[in-house]
Amino acid sequence: MEARGDLRSILPLIPVVLRGGALFWPPAAQEQLKALALGPDVSRVTSGDVLADALHDLRIALSLPALPARAAEGYALFFDDLISRAHARDWFSDVLPRLARLLLRLPALLEDHYAAATAALGLRLLASQDAGVVLLGQELAAALLACALFCLFPTAGRGEARLPAINFDTLFAALTYNNSRPSQEHKVRCLAHYFERVTASTPTGFVSFERKVLRCGSVSGGITYPDSDAWMKSSVPLCPFR
Repeated sequence: MEARGDLRSILPLIPVVLRGGALFWPPAAQEQLKALALGPDVSRVTSGDVLADALHDLRIALSLPALPARAAEGYALFFDDLISRAHARDWFSDVLPRLARLLLRLPALLEDHYAAATAALGLRLLASQDAGVVLLGQELAAALLACALFCLFPTAGRGEARLPAINFDTLFAALTYNNSRPSQEHKVRCLAHYFERVTASTPTGFVSFERKVLRCGSVSGGITYPDSDAWMKSSVPLCPFR
């Protein structure tokens, strides 16, 4: 496992650790996920406010910065005010424990992924100008998205790698602003529905992501990415937008 370059490229960007040839959650984080997996009678998570506290504690267990205050307010607002109490009870008693159990399976899902995937299809960080395809099982994709919902991805180094934000803290934080548009709430509702669906019935298919590249330099017989001068002098019209 340690020899795989694709895995090594993403290890700093995921919340699990590699030790002795196997992937693990850090012990403190694993214990907290186990408590969440047992439901509100054990975890005591029965509101958005308490959920934000639990996510804060998980981040601390992973040596990540505290959950931003605006994000904590956004989780509380969504689960305590924007959805019905019946809907929130379903989330805390059913969906949240299932998500925690899915996250506990993340190390095994990643190990299965790398055991089955060739280096050309494995989950990896593609450098600038690198074309490639990544093939993920839908259950692994759901687990990775659950990490984003719980704000568990490390953010250090993402800027240097020119990677966009991945955790959902900014998404929930945006709900708290006075000028927040209804579309922002609907984005969160859409994501909440996705998690309800994947925890109710585990997906078994695959999803692929492909990056195609126009080379910056000259390529014999190929198309290259235009430089700024070529864009300025171009008279080719844009395609129609609908």
